[in-house]
Amino acid sequence: MLFKIAFALQILYLPFIAFKTLISMQIQTFNVGMLSTNCYIVNCPETKEAIIIDPGFDASYESKLIIRHVDAGTLKVKFIVSTHGHLDHISGNLVLKRKYSVPICIHMYDAQSLNDLGGNIPPANILLKDGGVLKFGQMTLKVMHTPGHTCGGISLVGEKLVFTGDTLFAGGIGRTDFAGGSDRDMRRSLEKLLCLPDNYVVYPGHGAVSMIGEEKRVNPFLRWL
Repeated sequence: MLFKIAFALQILYLPFIAFKTLISMQIQTFNVGMLSTNCYIVNCPETKEAIIIDPGFDASYESKLIIRHVDAGTLKVKFIVSTHGHLDHISGNLVLKRKYSVPICIHMYDAQSLNDLGGNIPPANILLKDGGVLKFGQMTLKVMHTPGHTCGGISLVGEKLVFTGDTLFAGGIGRTDFAGGSDRDMRRSLEKLLCLPDNYVVYPGHGAVSMIGEEKRVNPFLRWL
């Protein structure tokens, strides 16, 4: 009985923390593509400036949902941001680039991935690096270089939240057996992420929202750190 009560409280706690975070930075999630990528539209509620993170959609109806959300909120898209260069996170870049005529941002070490994929993927306009910042309206996200899944994987750190791409998931971590992957780099990246406060909300590239403290406690892949 006590376990059931504790479990119920745990379920209630996470949305409450996430809701408090959304008051200052509005976040809308779209689950897109064959690999169920989390595409995020993040905006400043005061100025309506927004960024789109990882638009990895495959179908036209998915792009229409994203565009409809932007239009409904009268948002002003400022950047398209790729947490890394895998196709399931960048396949919608061209559609949104044509629609909004805004820069595509990716870490310098993954920029070549966009060029390698050919004409359907536009090249990067802004090369990100560790410690850089993305500003939209009154909001700021700091770039944290988190390689391991790819050479140029990044996480984006805001106030009490972090977008972790394919580095850290709820109950899992990104694969390291693809080209550019590295167990050593993944370990170091996870160590950096786990230095964030326990109350930071984790918005991963796939799967459910979590928290840093929760992942420290239950993620089996973090026991080897």
